[in-house]
Amino acid sequence: MTNGVLAISGESAADIADSIRSLIDRGDLSPGAALPPVRALADVLGVNRNTVVAAYRQLGQAGAVETAGRAGTRVTRRSTIADEGYAPDSVLRDVGTGNPDPALIPDPSDALRNLAGRPVLYGEPTIDPALEDWARAWIGADLPARSDLHLTITGGAVDALERLFADALTRDDAVGLEDPCFLSALRTVRIGGYRPVAIPVDDEGMTVAGLRDALAAGVRAIVCTPRAQNPTGVSLTAERAAQLRQVLARHPYVLVIEDDHFSMLSRQPYHSIIGPDHQRWALIRSVSKFLGPDMCLAVTASDAETARRLALRLSPGSTWVSHLLQRLVVALVTDPAVTAKVGSAAAHYRERNTSFAAALTRAGIPATAGDGLSLWVRLPQRARAVAEQLMRRGWLARPGDDFVLDDDDAAHHLRLTVHDLTDGDASRLATDIAAAVDAVASSPKANPS
Repeated sequence: MTNGVLAISGESAADIADSIRSLIDRGDLSPGAALPPVRALADVLGVNRNTVVAAYRQLGQAGAVETAGRAGTRVTRRSTIADEGYAPDSVLRDVGTGNPDPALIPDPSDALRNLAGRPVLYGEPTIDPALEDWARAWIGADLPARSDLHLTITGGAVDALERLFADALTRDDAVGLEDPCFLSALRTVRIGGYRPVAIPVDDEGMTVAGLRDALAAGVRAIVCTPRAQNPTGVSLTAERAAQLRQVLARHPYVLVIEDDHFSMLSRQPYHSIIGPDHQRWALIRSVSKFLGPDMCLAVTASDAETARRLALRLSPGSTWVSHLLQRLVVALVTDPAVTAKVGSAAAHYRERNTSFAAALTRAGIPATAGDGLSLWVRLPQRARAVAEQLMRRGWLARPGDDFVLDDDDAAHHLRLTVHDLTDGDASRLATDIAAAVDAVASSPKANPS
């Protein structure tokens, strides 16, 4: 189809979607540009209308376009994936950050003074021996059935995800993600040009039915959070993990990635969905939640072939993780004073979240604290409208629809990071949330169905 710079071609949904993506990549279709109506494009290309519908759906899942009902389908004006962390340039009190408390991050000053040693040169092993020994004991204890466990060090969990996806997937491949979903995982999938497939999460973690549906939809990789799922805070139960392993046993070559981001801070047991005979798997444990986000390092345990492919992507000089950073991490995690502080931090996060959940409940908003840095609070009204009311009261909260793939119920949730609030501020926030809910309930325009 030719119309000025617009030239869409293809006979299959994948070809049509790829053609449109090429136009977007070249700048021939700018943000906000309207795509042709489905029927018109189908007629010109000589394909079934459902083929164009499927192409537009693929583009929507990848975040390249957005559909607005009668307004049609348009190239996405901005990233549809929110960022983690503090909102820039806001004068409001930000309670949607997902950040750890900086006061609870161990001070690395003493460890830094003792890091001097022989420099590491090109061609040497990319993993510091002391870190490898510690990590093998740390992770091996949780995966005793995996005699083929191999370790790789990456520049954080997202770096590991990007490298794992790049090796195992091609553009438009489907990836199973929890719904609601960790923002960085969703962003990584969409930026990579893969198609996210929603797997619902309930109080026991990833659902069995959702996993079956995702596998039936042809996912080639699955990302699961075994505990402290972000944003919900739920952790896999032993029974649910066993059920998921049973389902995955029939799909041994689907890449199963576990992102155990809360690891040393979690007070829930680790239950894995990686079966003893699964062929393609990886367990990622980042240190960012307990040693700080700027400590960009994650340990990835995986099968031998996945580790070999990851090593190929890490071997060129500038892409290994600095051995100075590796030595700093191992110095910290083997220091009893540091590990004691990590334990105290874990207790603090849980106590503060539990206390705030109780305050919300007393204010008329029933809430419970899961595991993790934040709370996932269900509201009787849509959360974005409540968040707008909270802004008028001086608070910046994170509405649940930032994390949504398909689950509309998530749009009735707020994710709140409250562990650094004083008792007085926490009490005021709980009262303000209840007042914001009441304000939305009394204003139909602010709470569309």
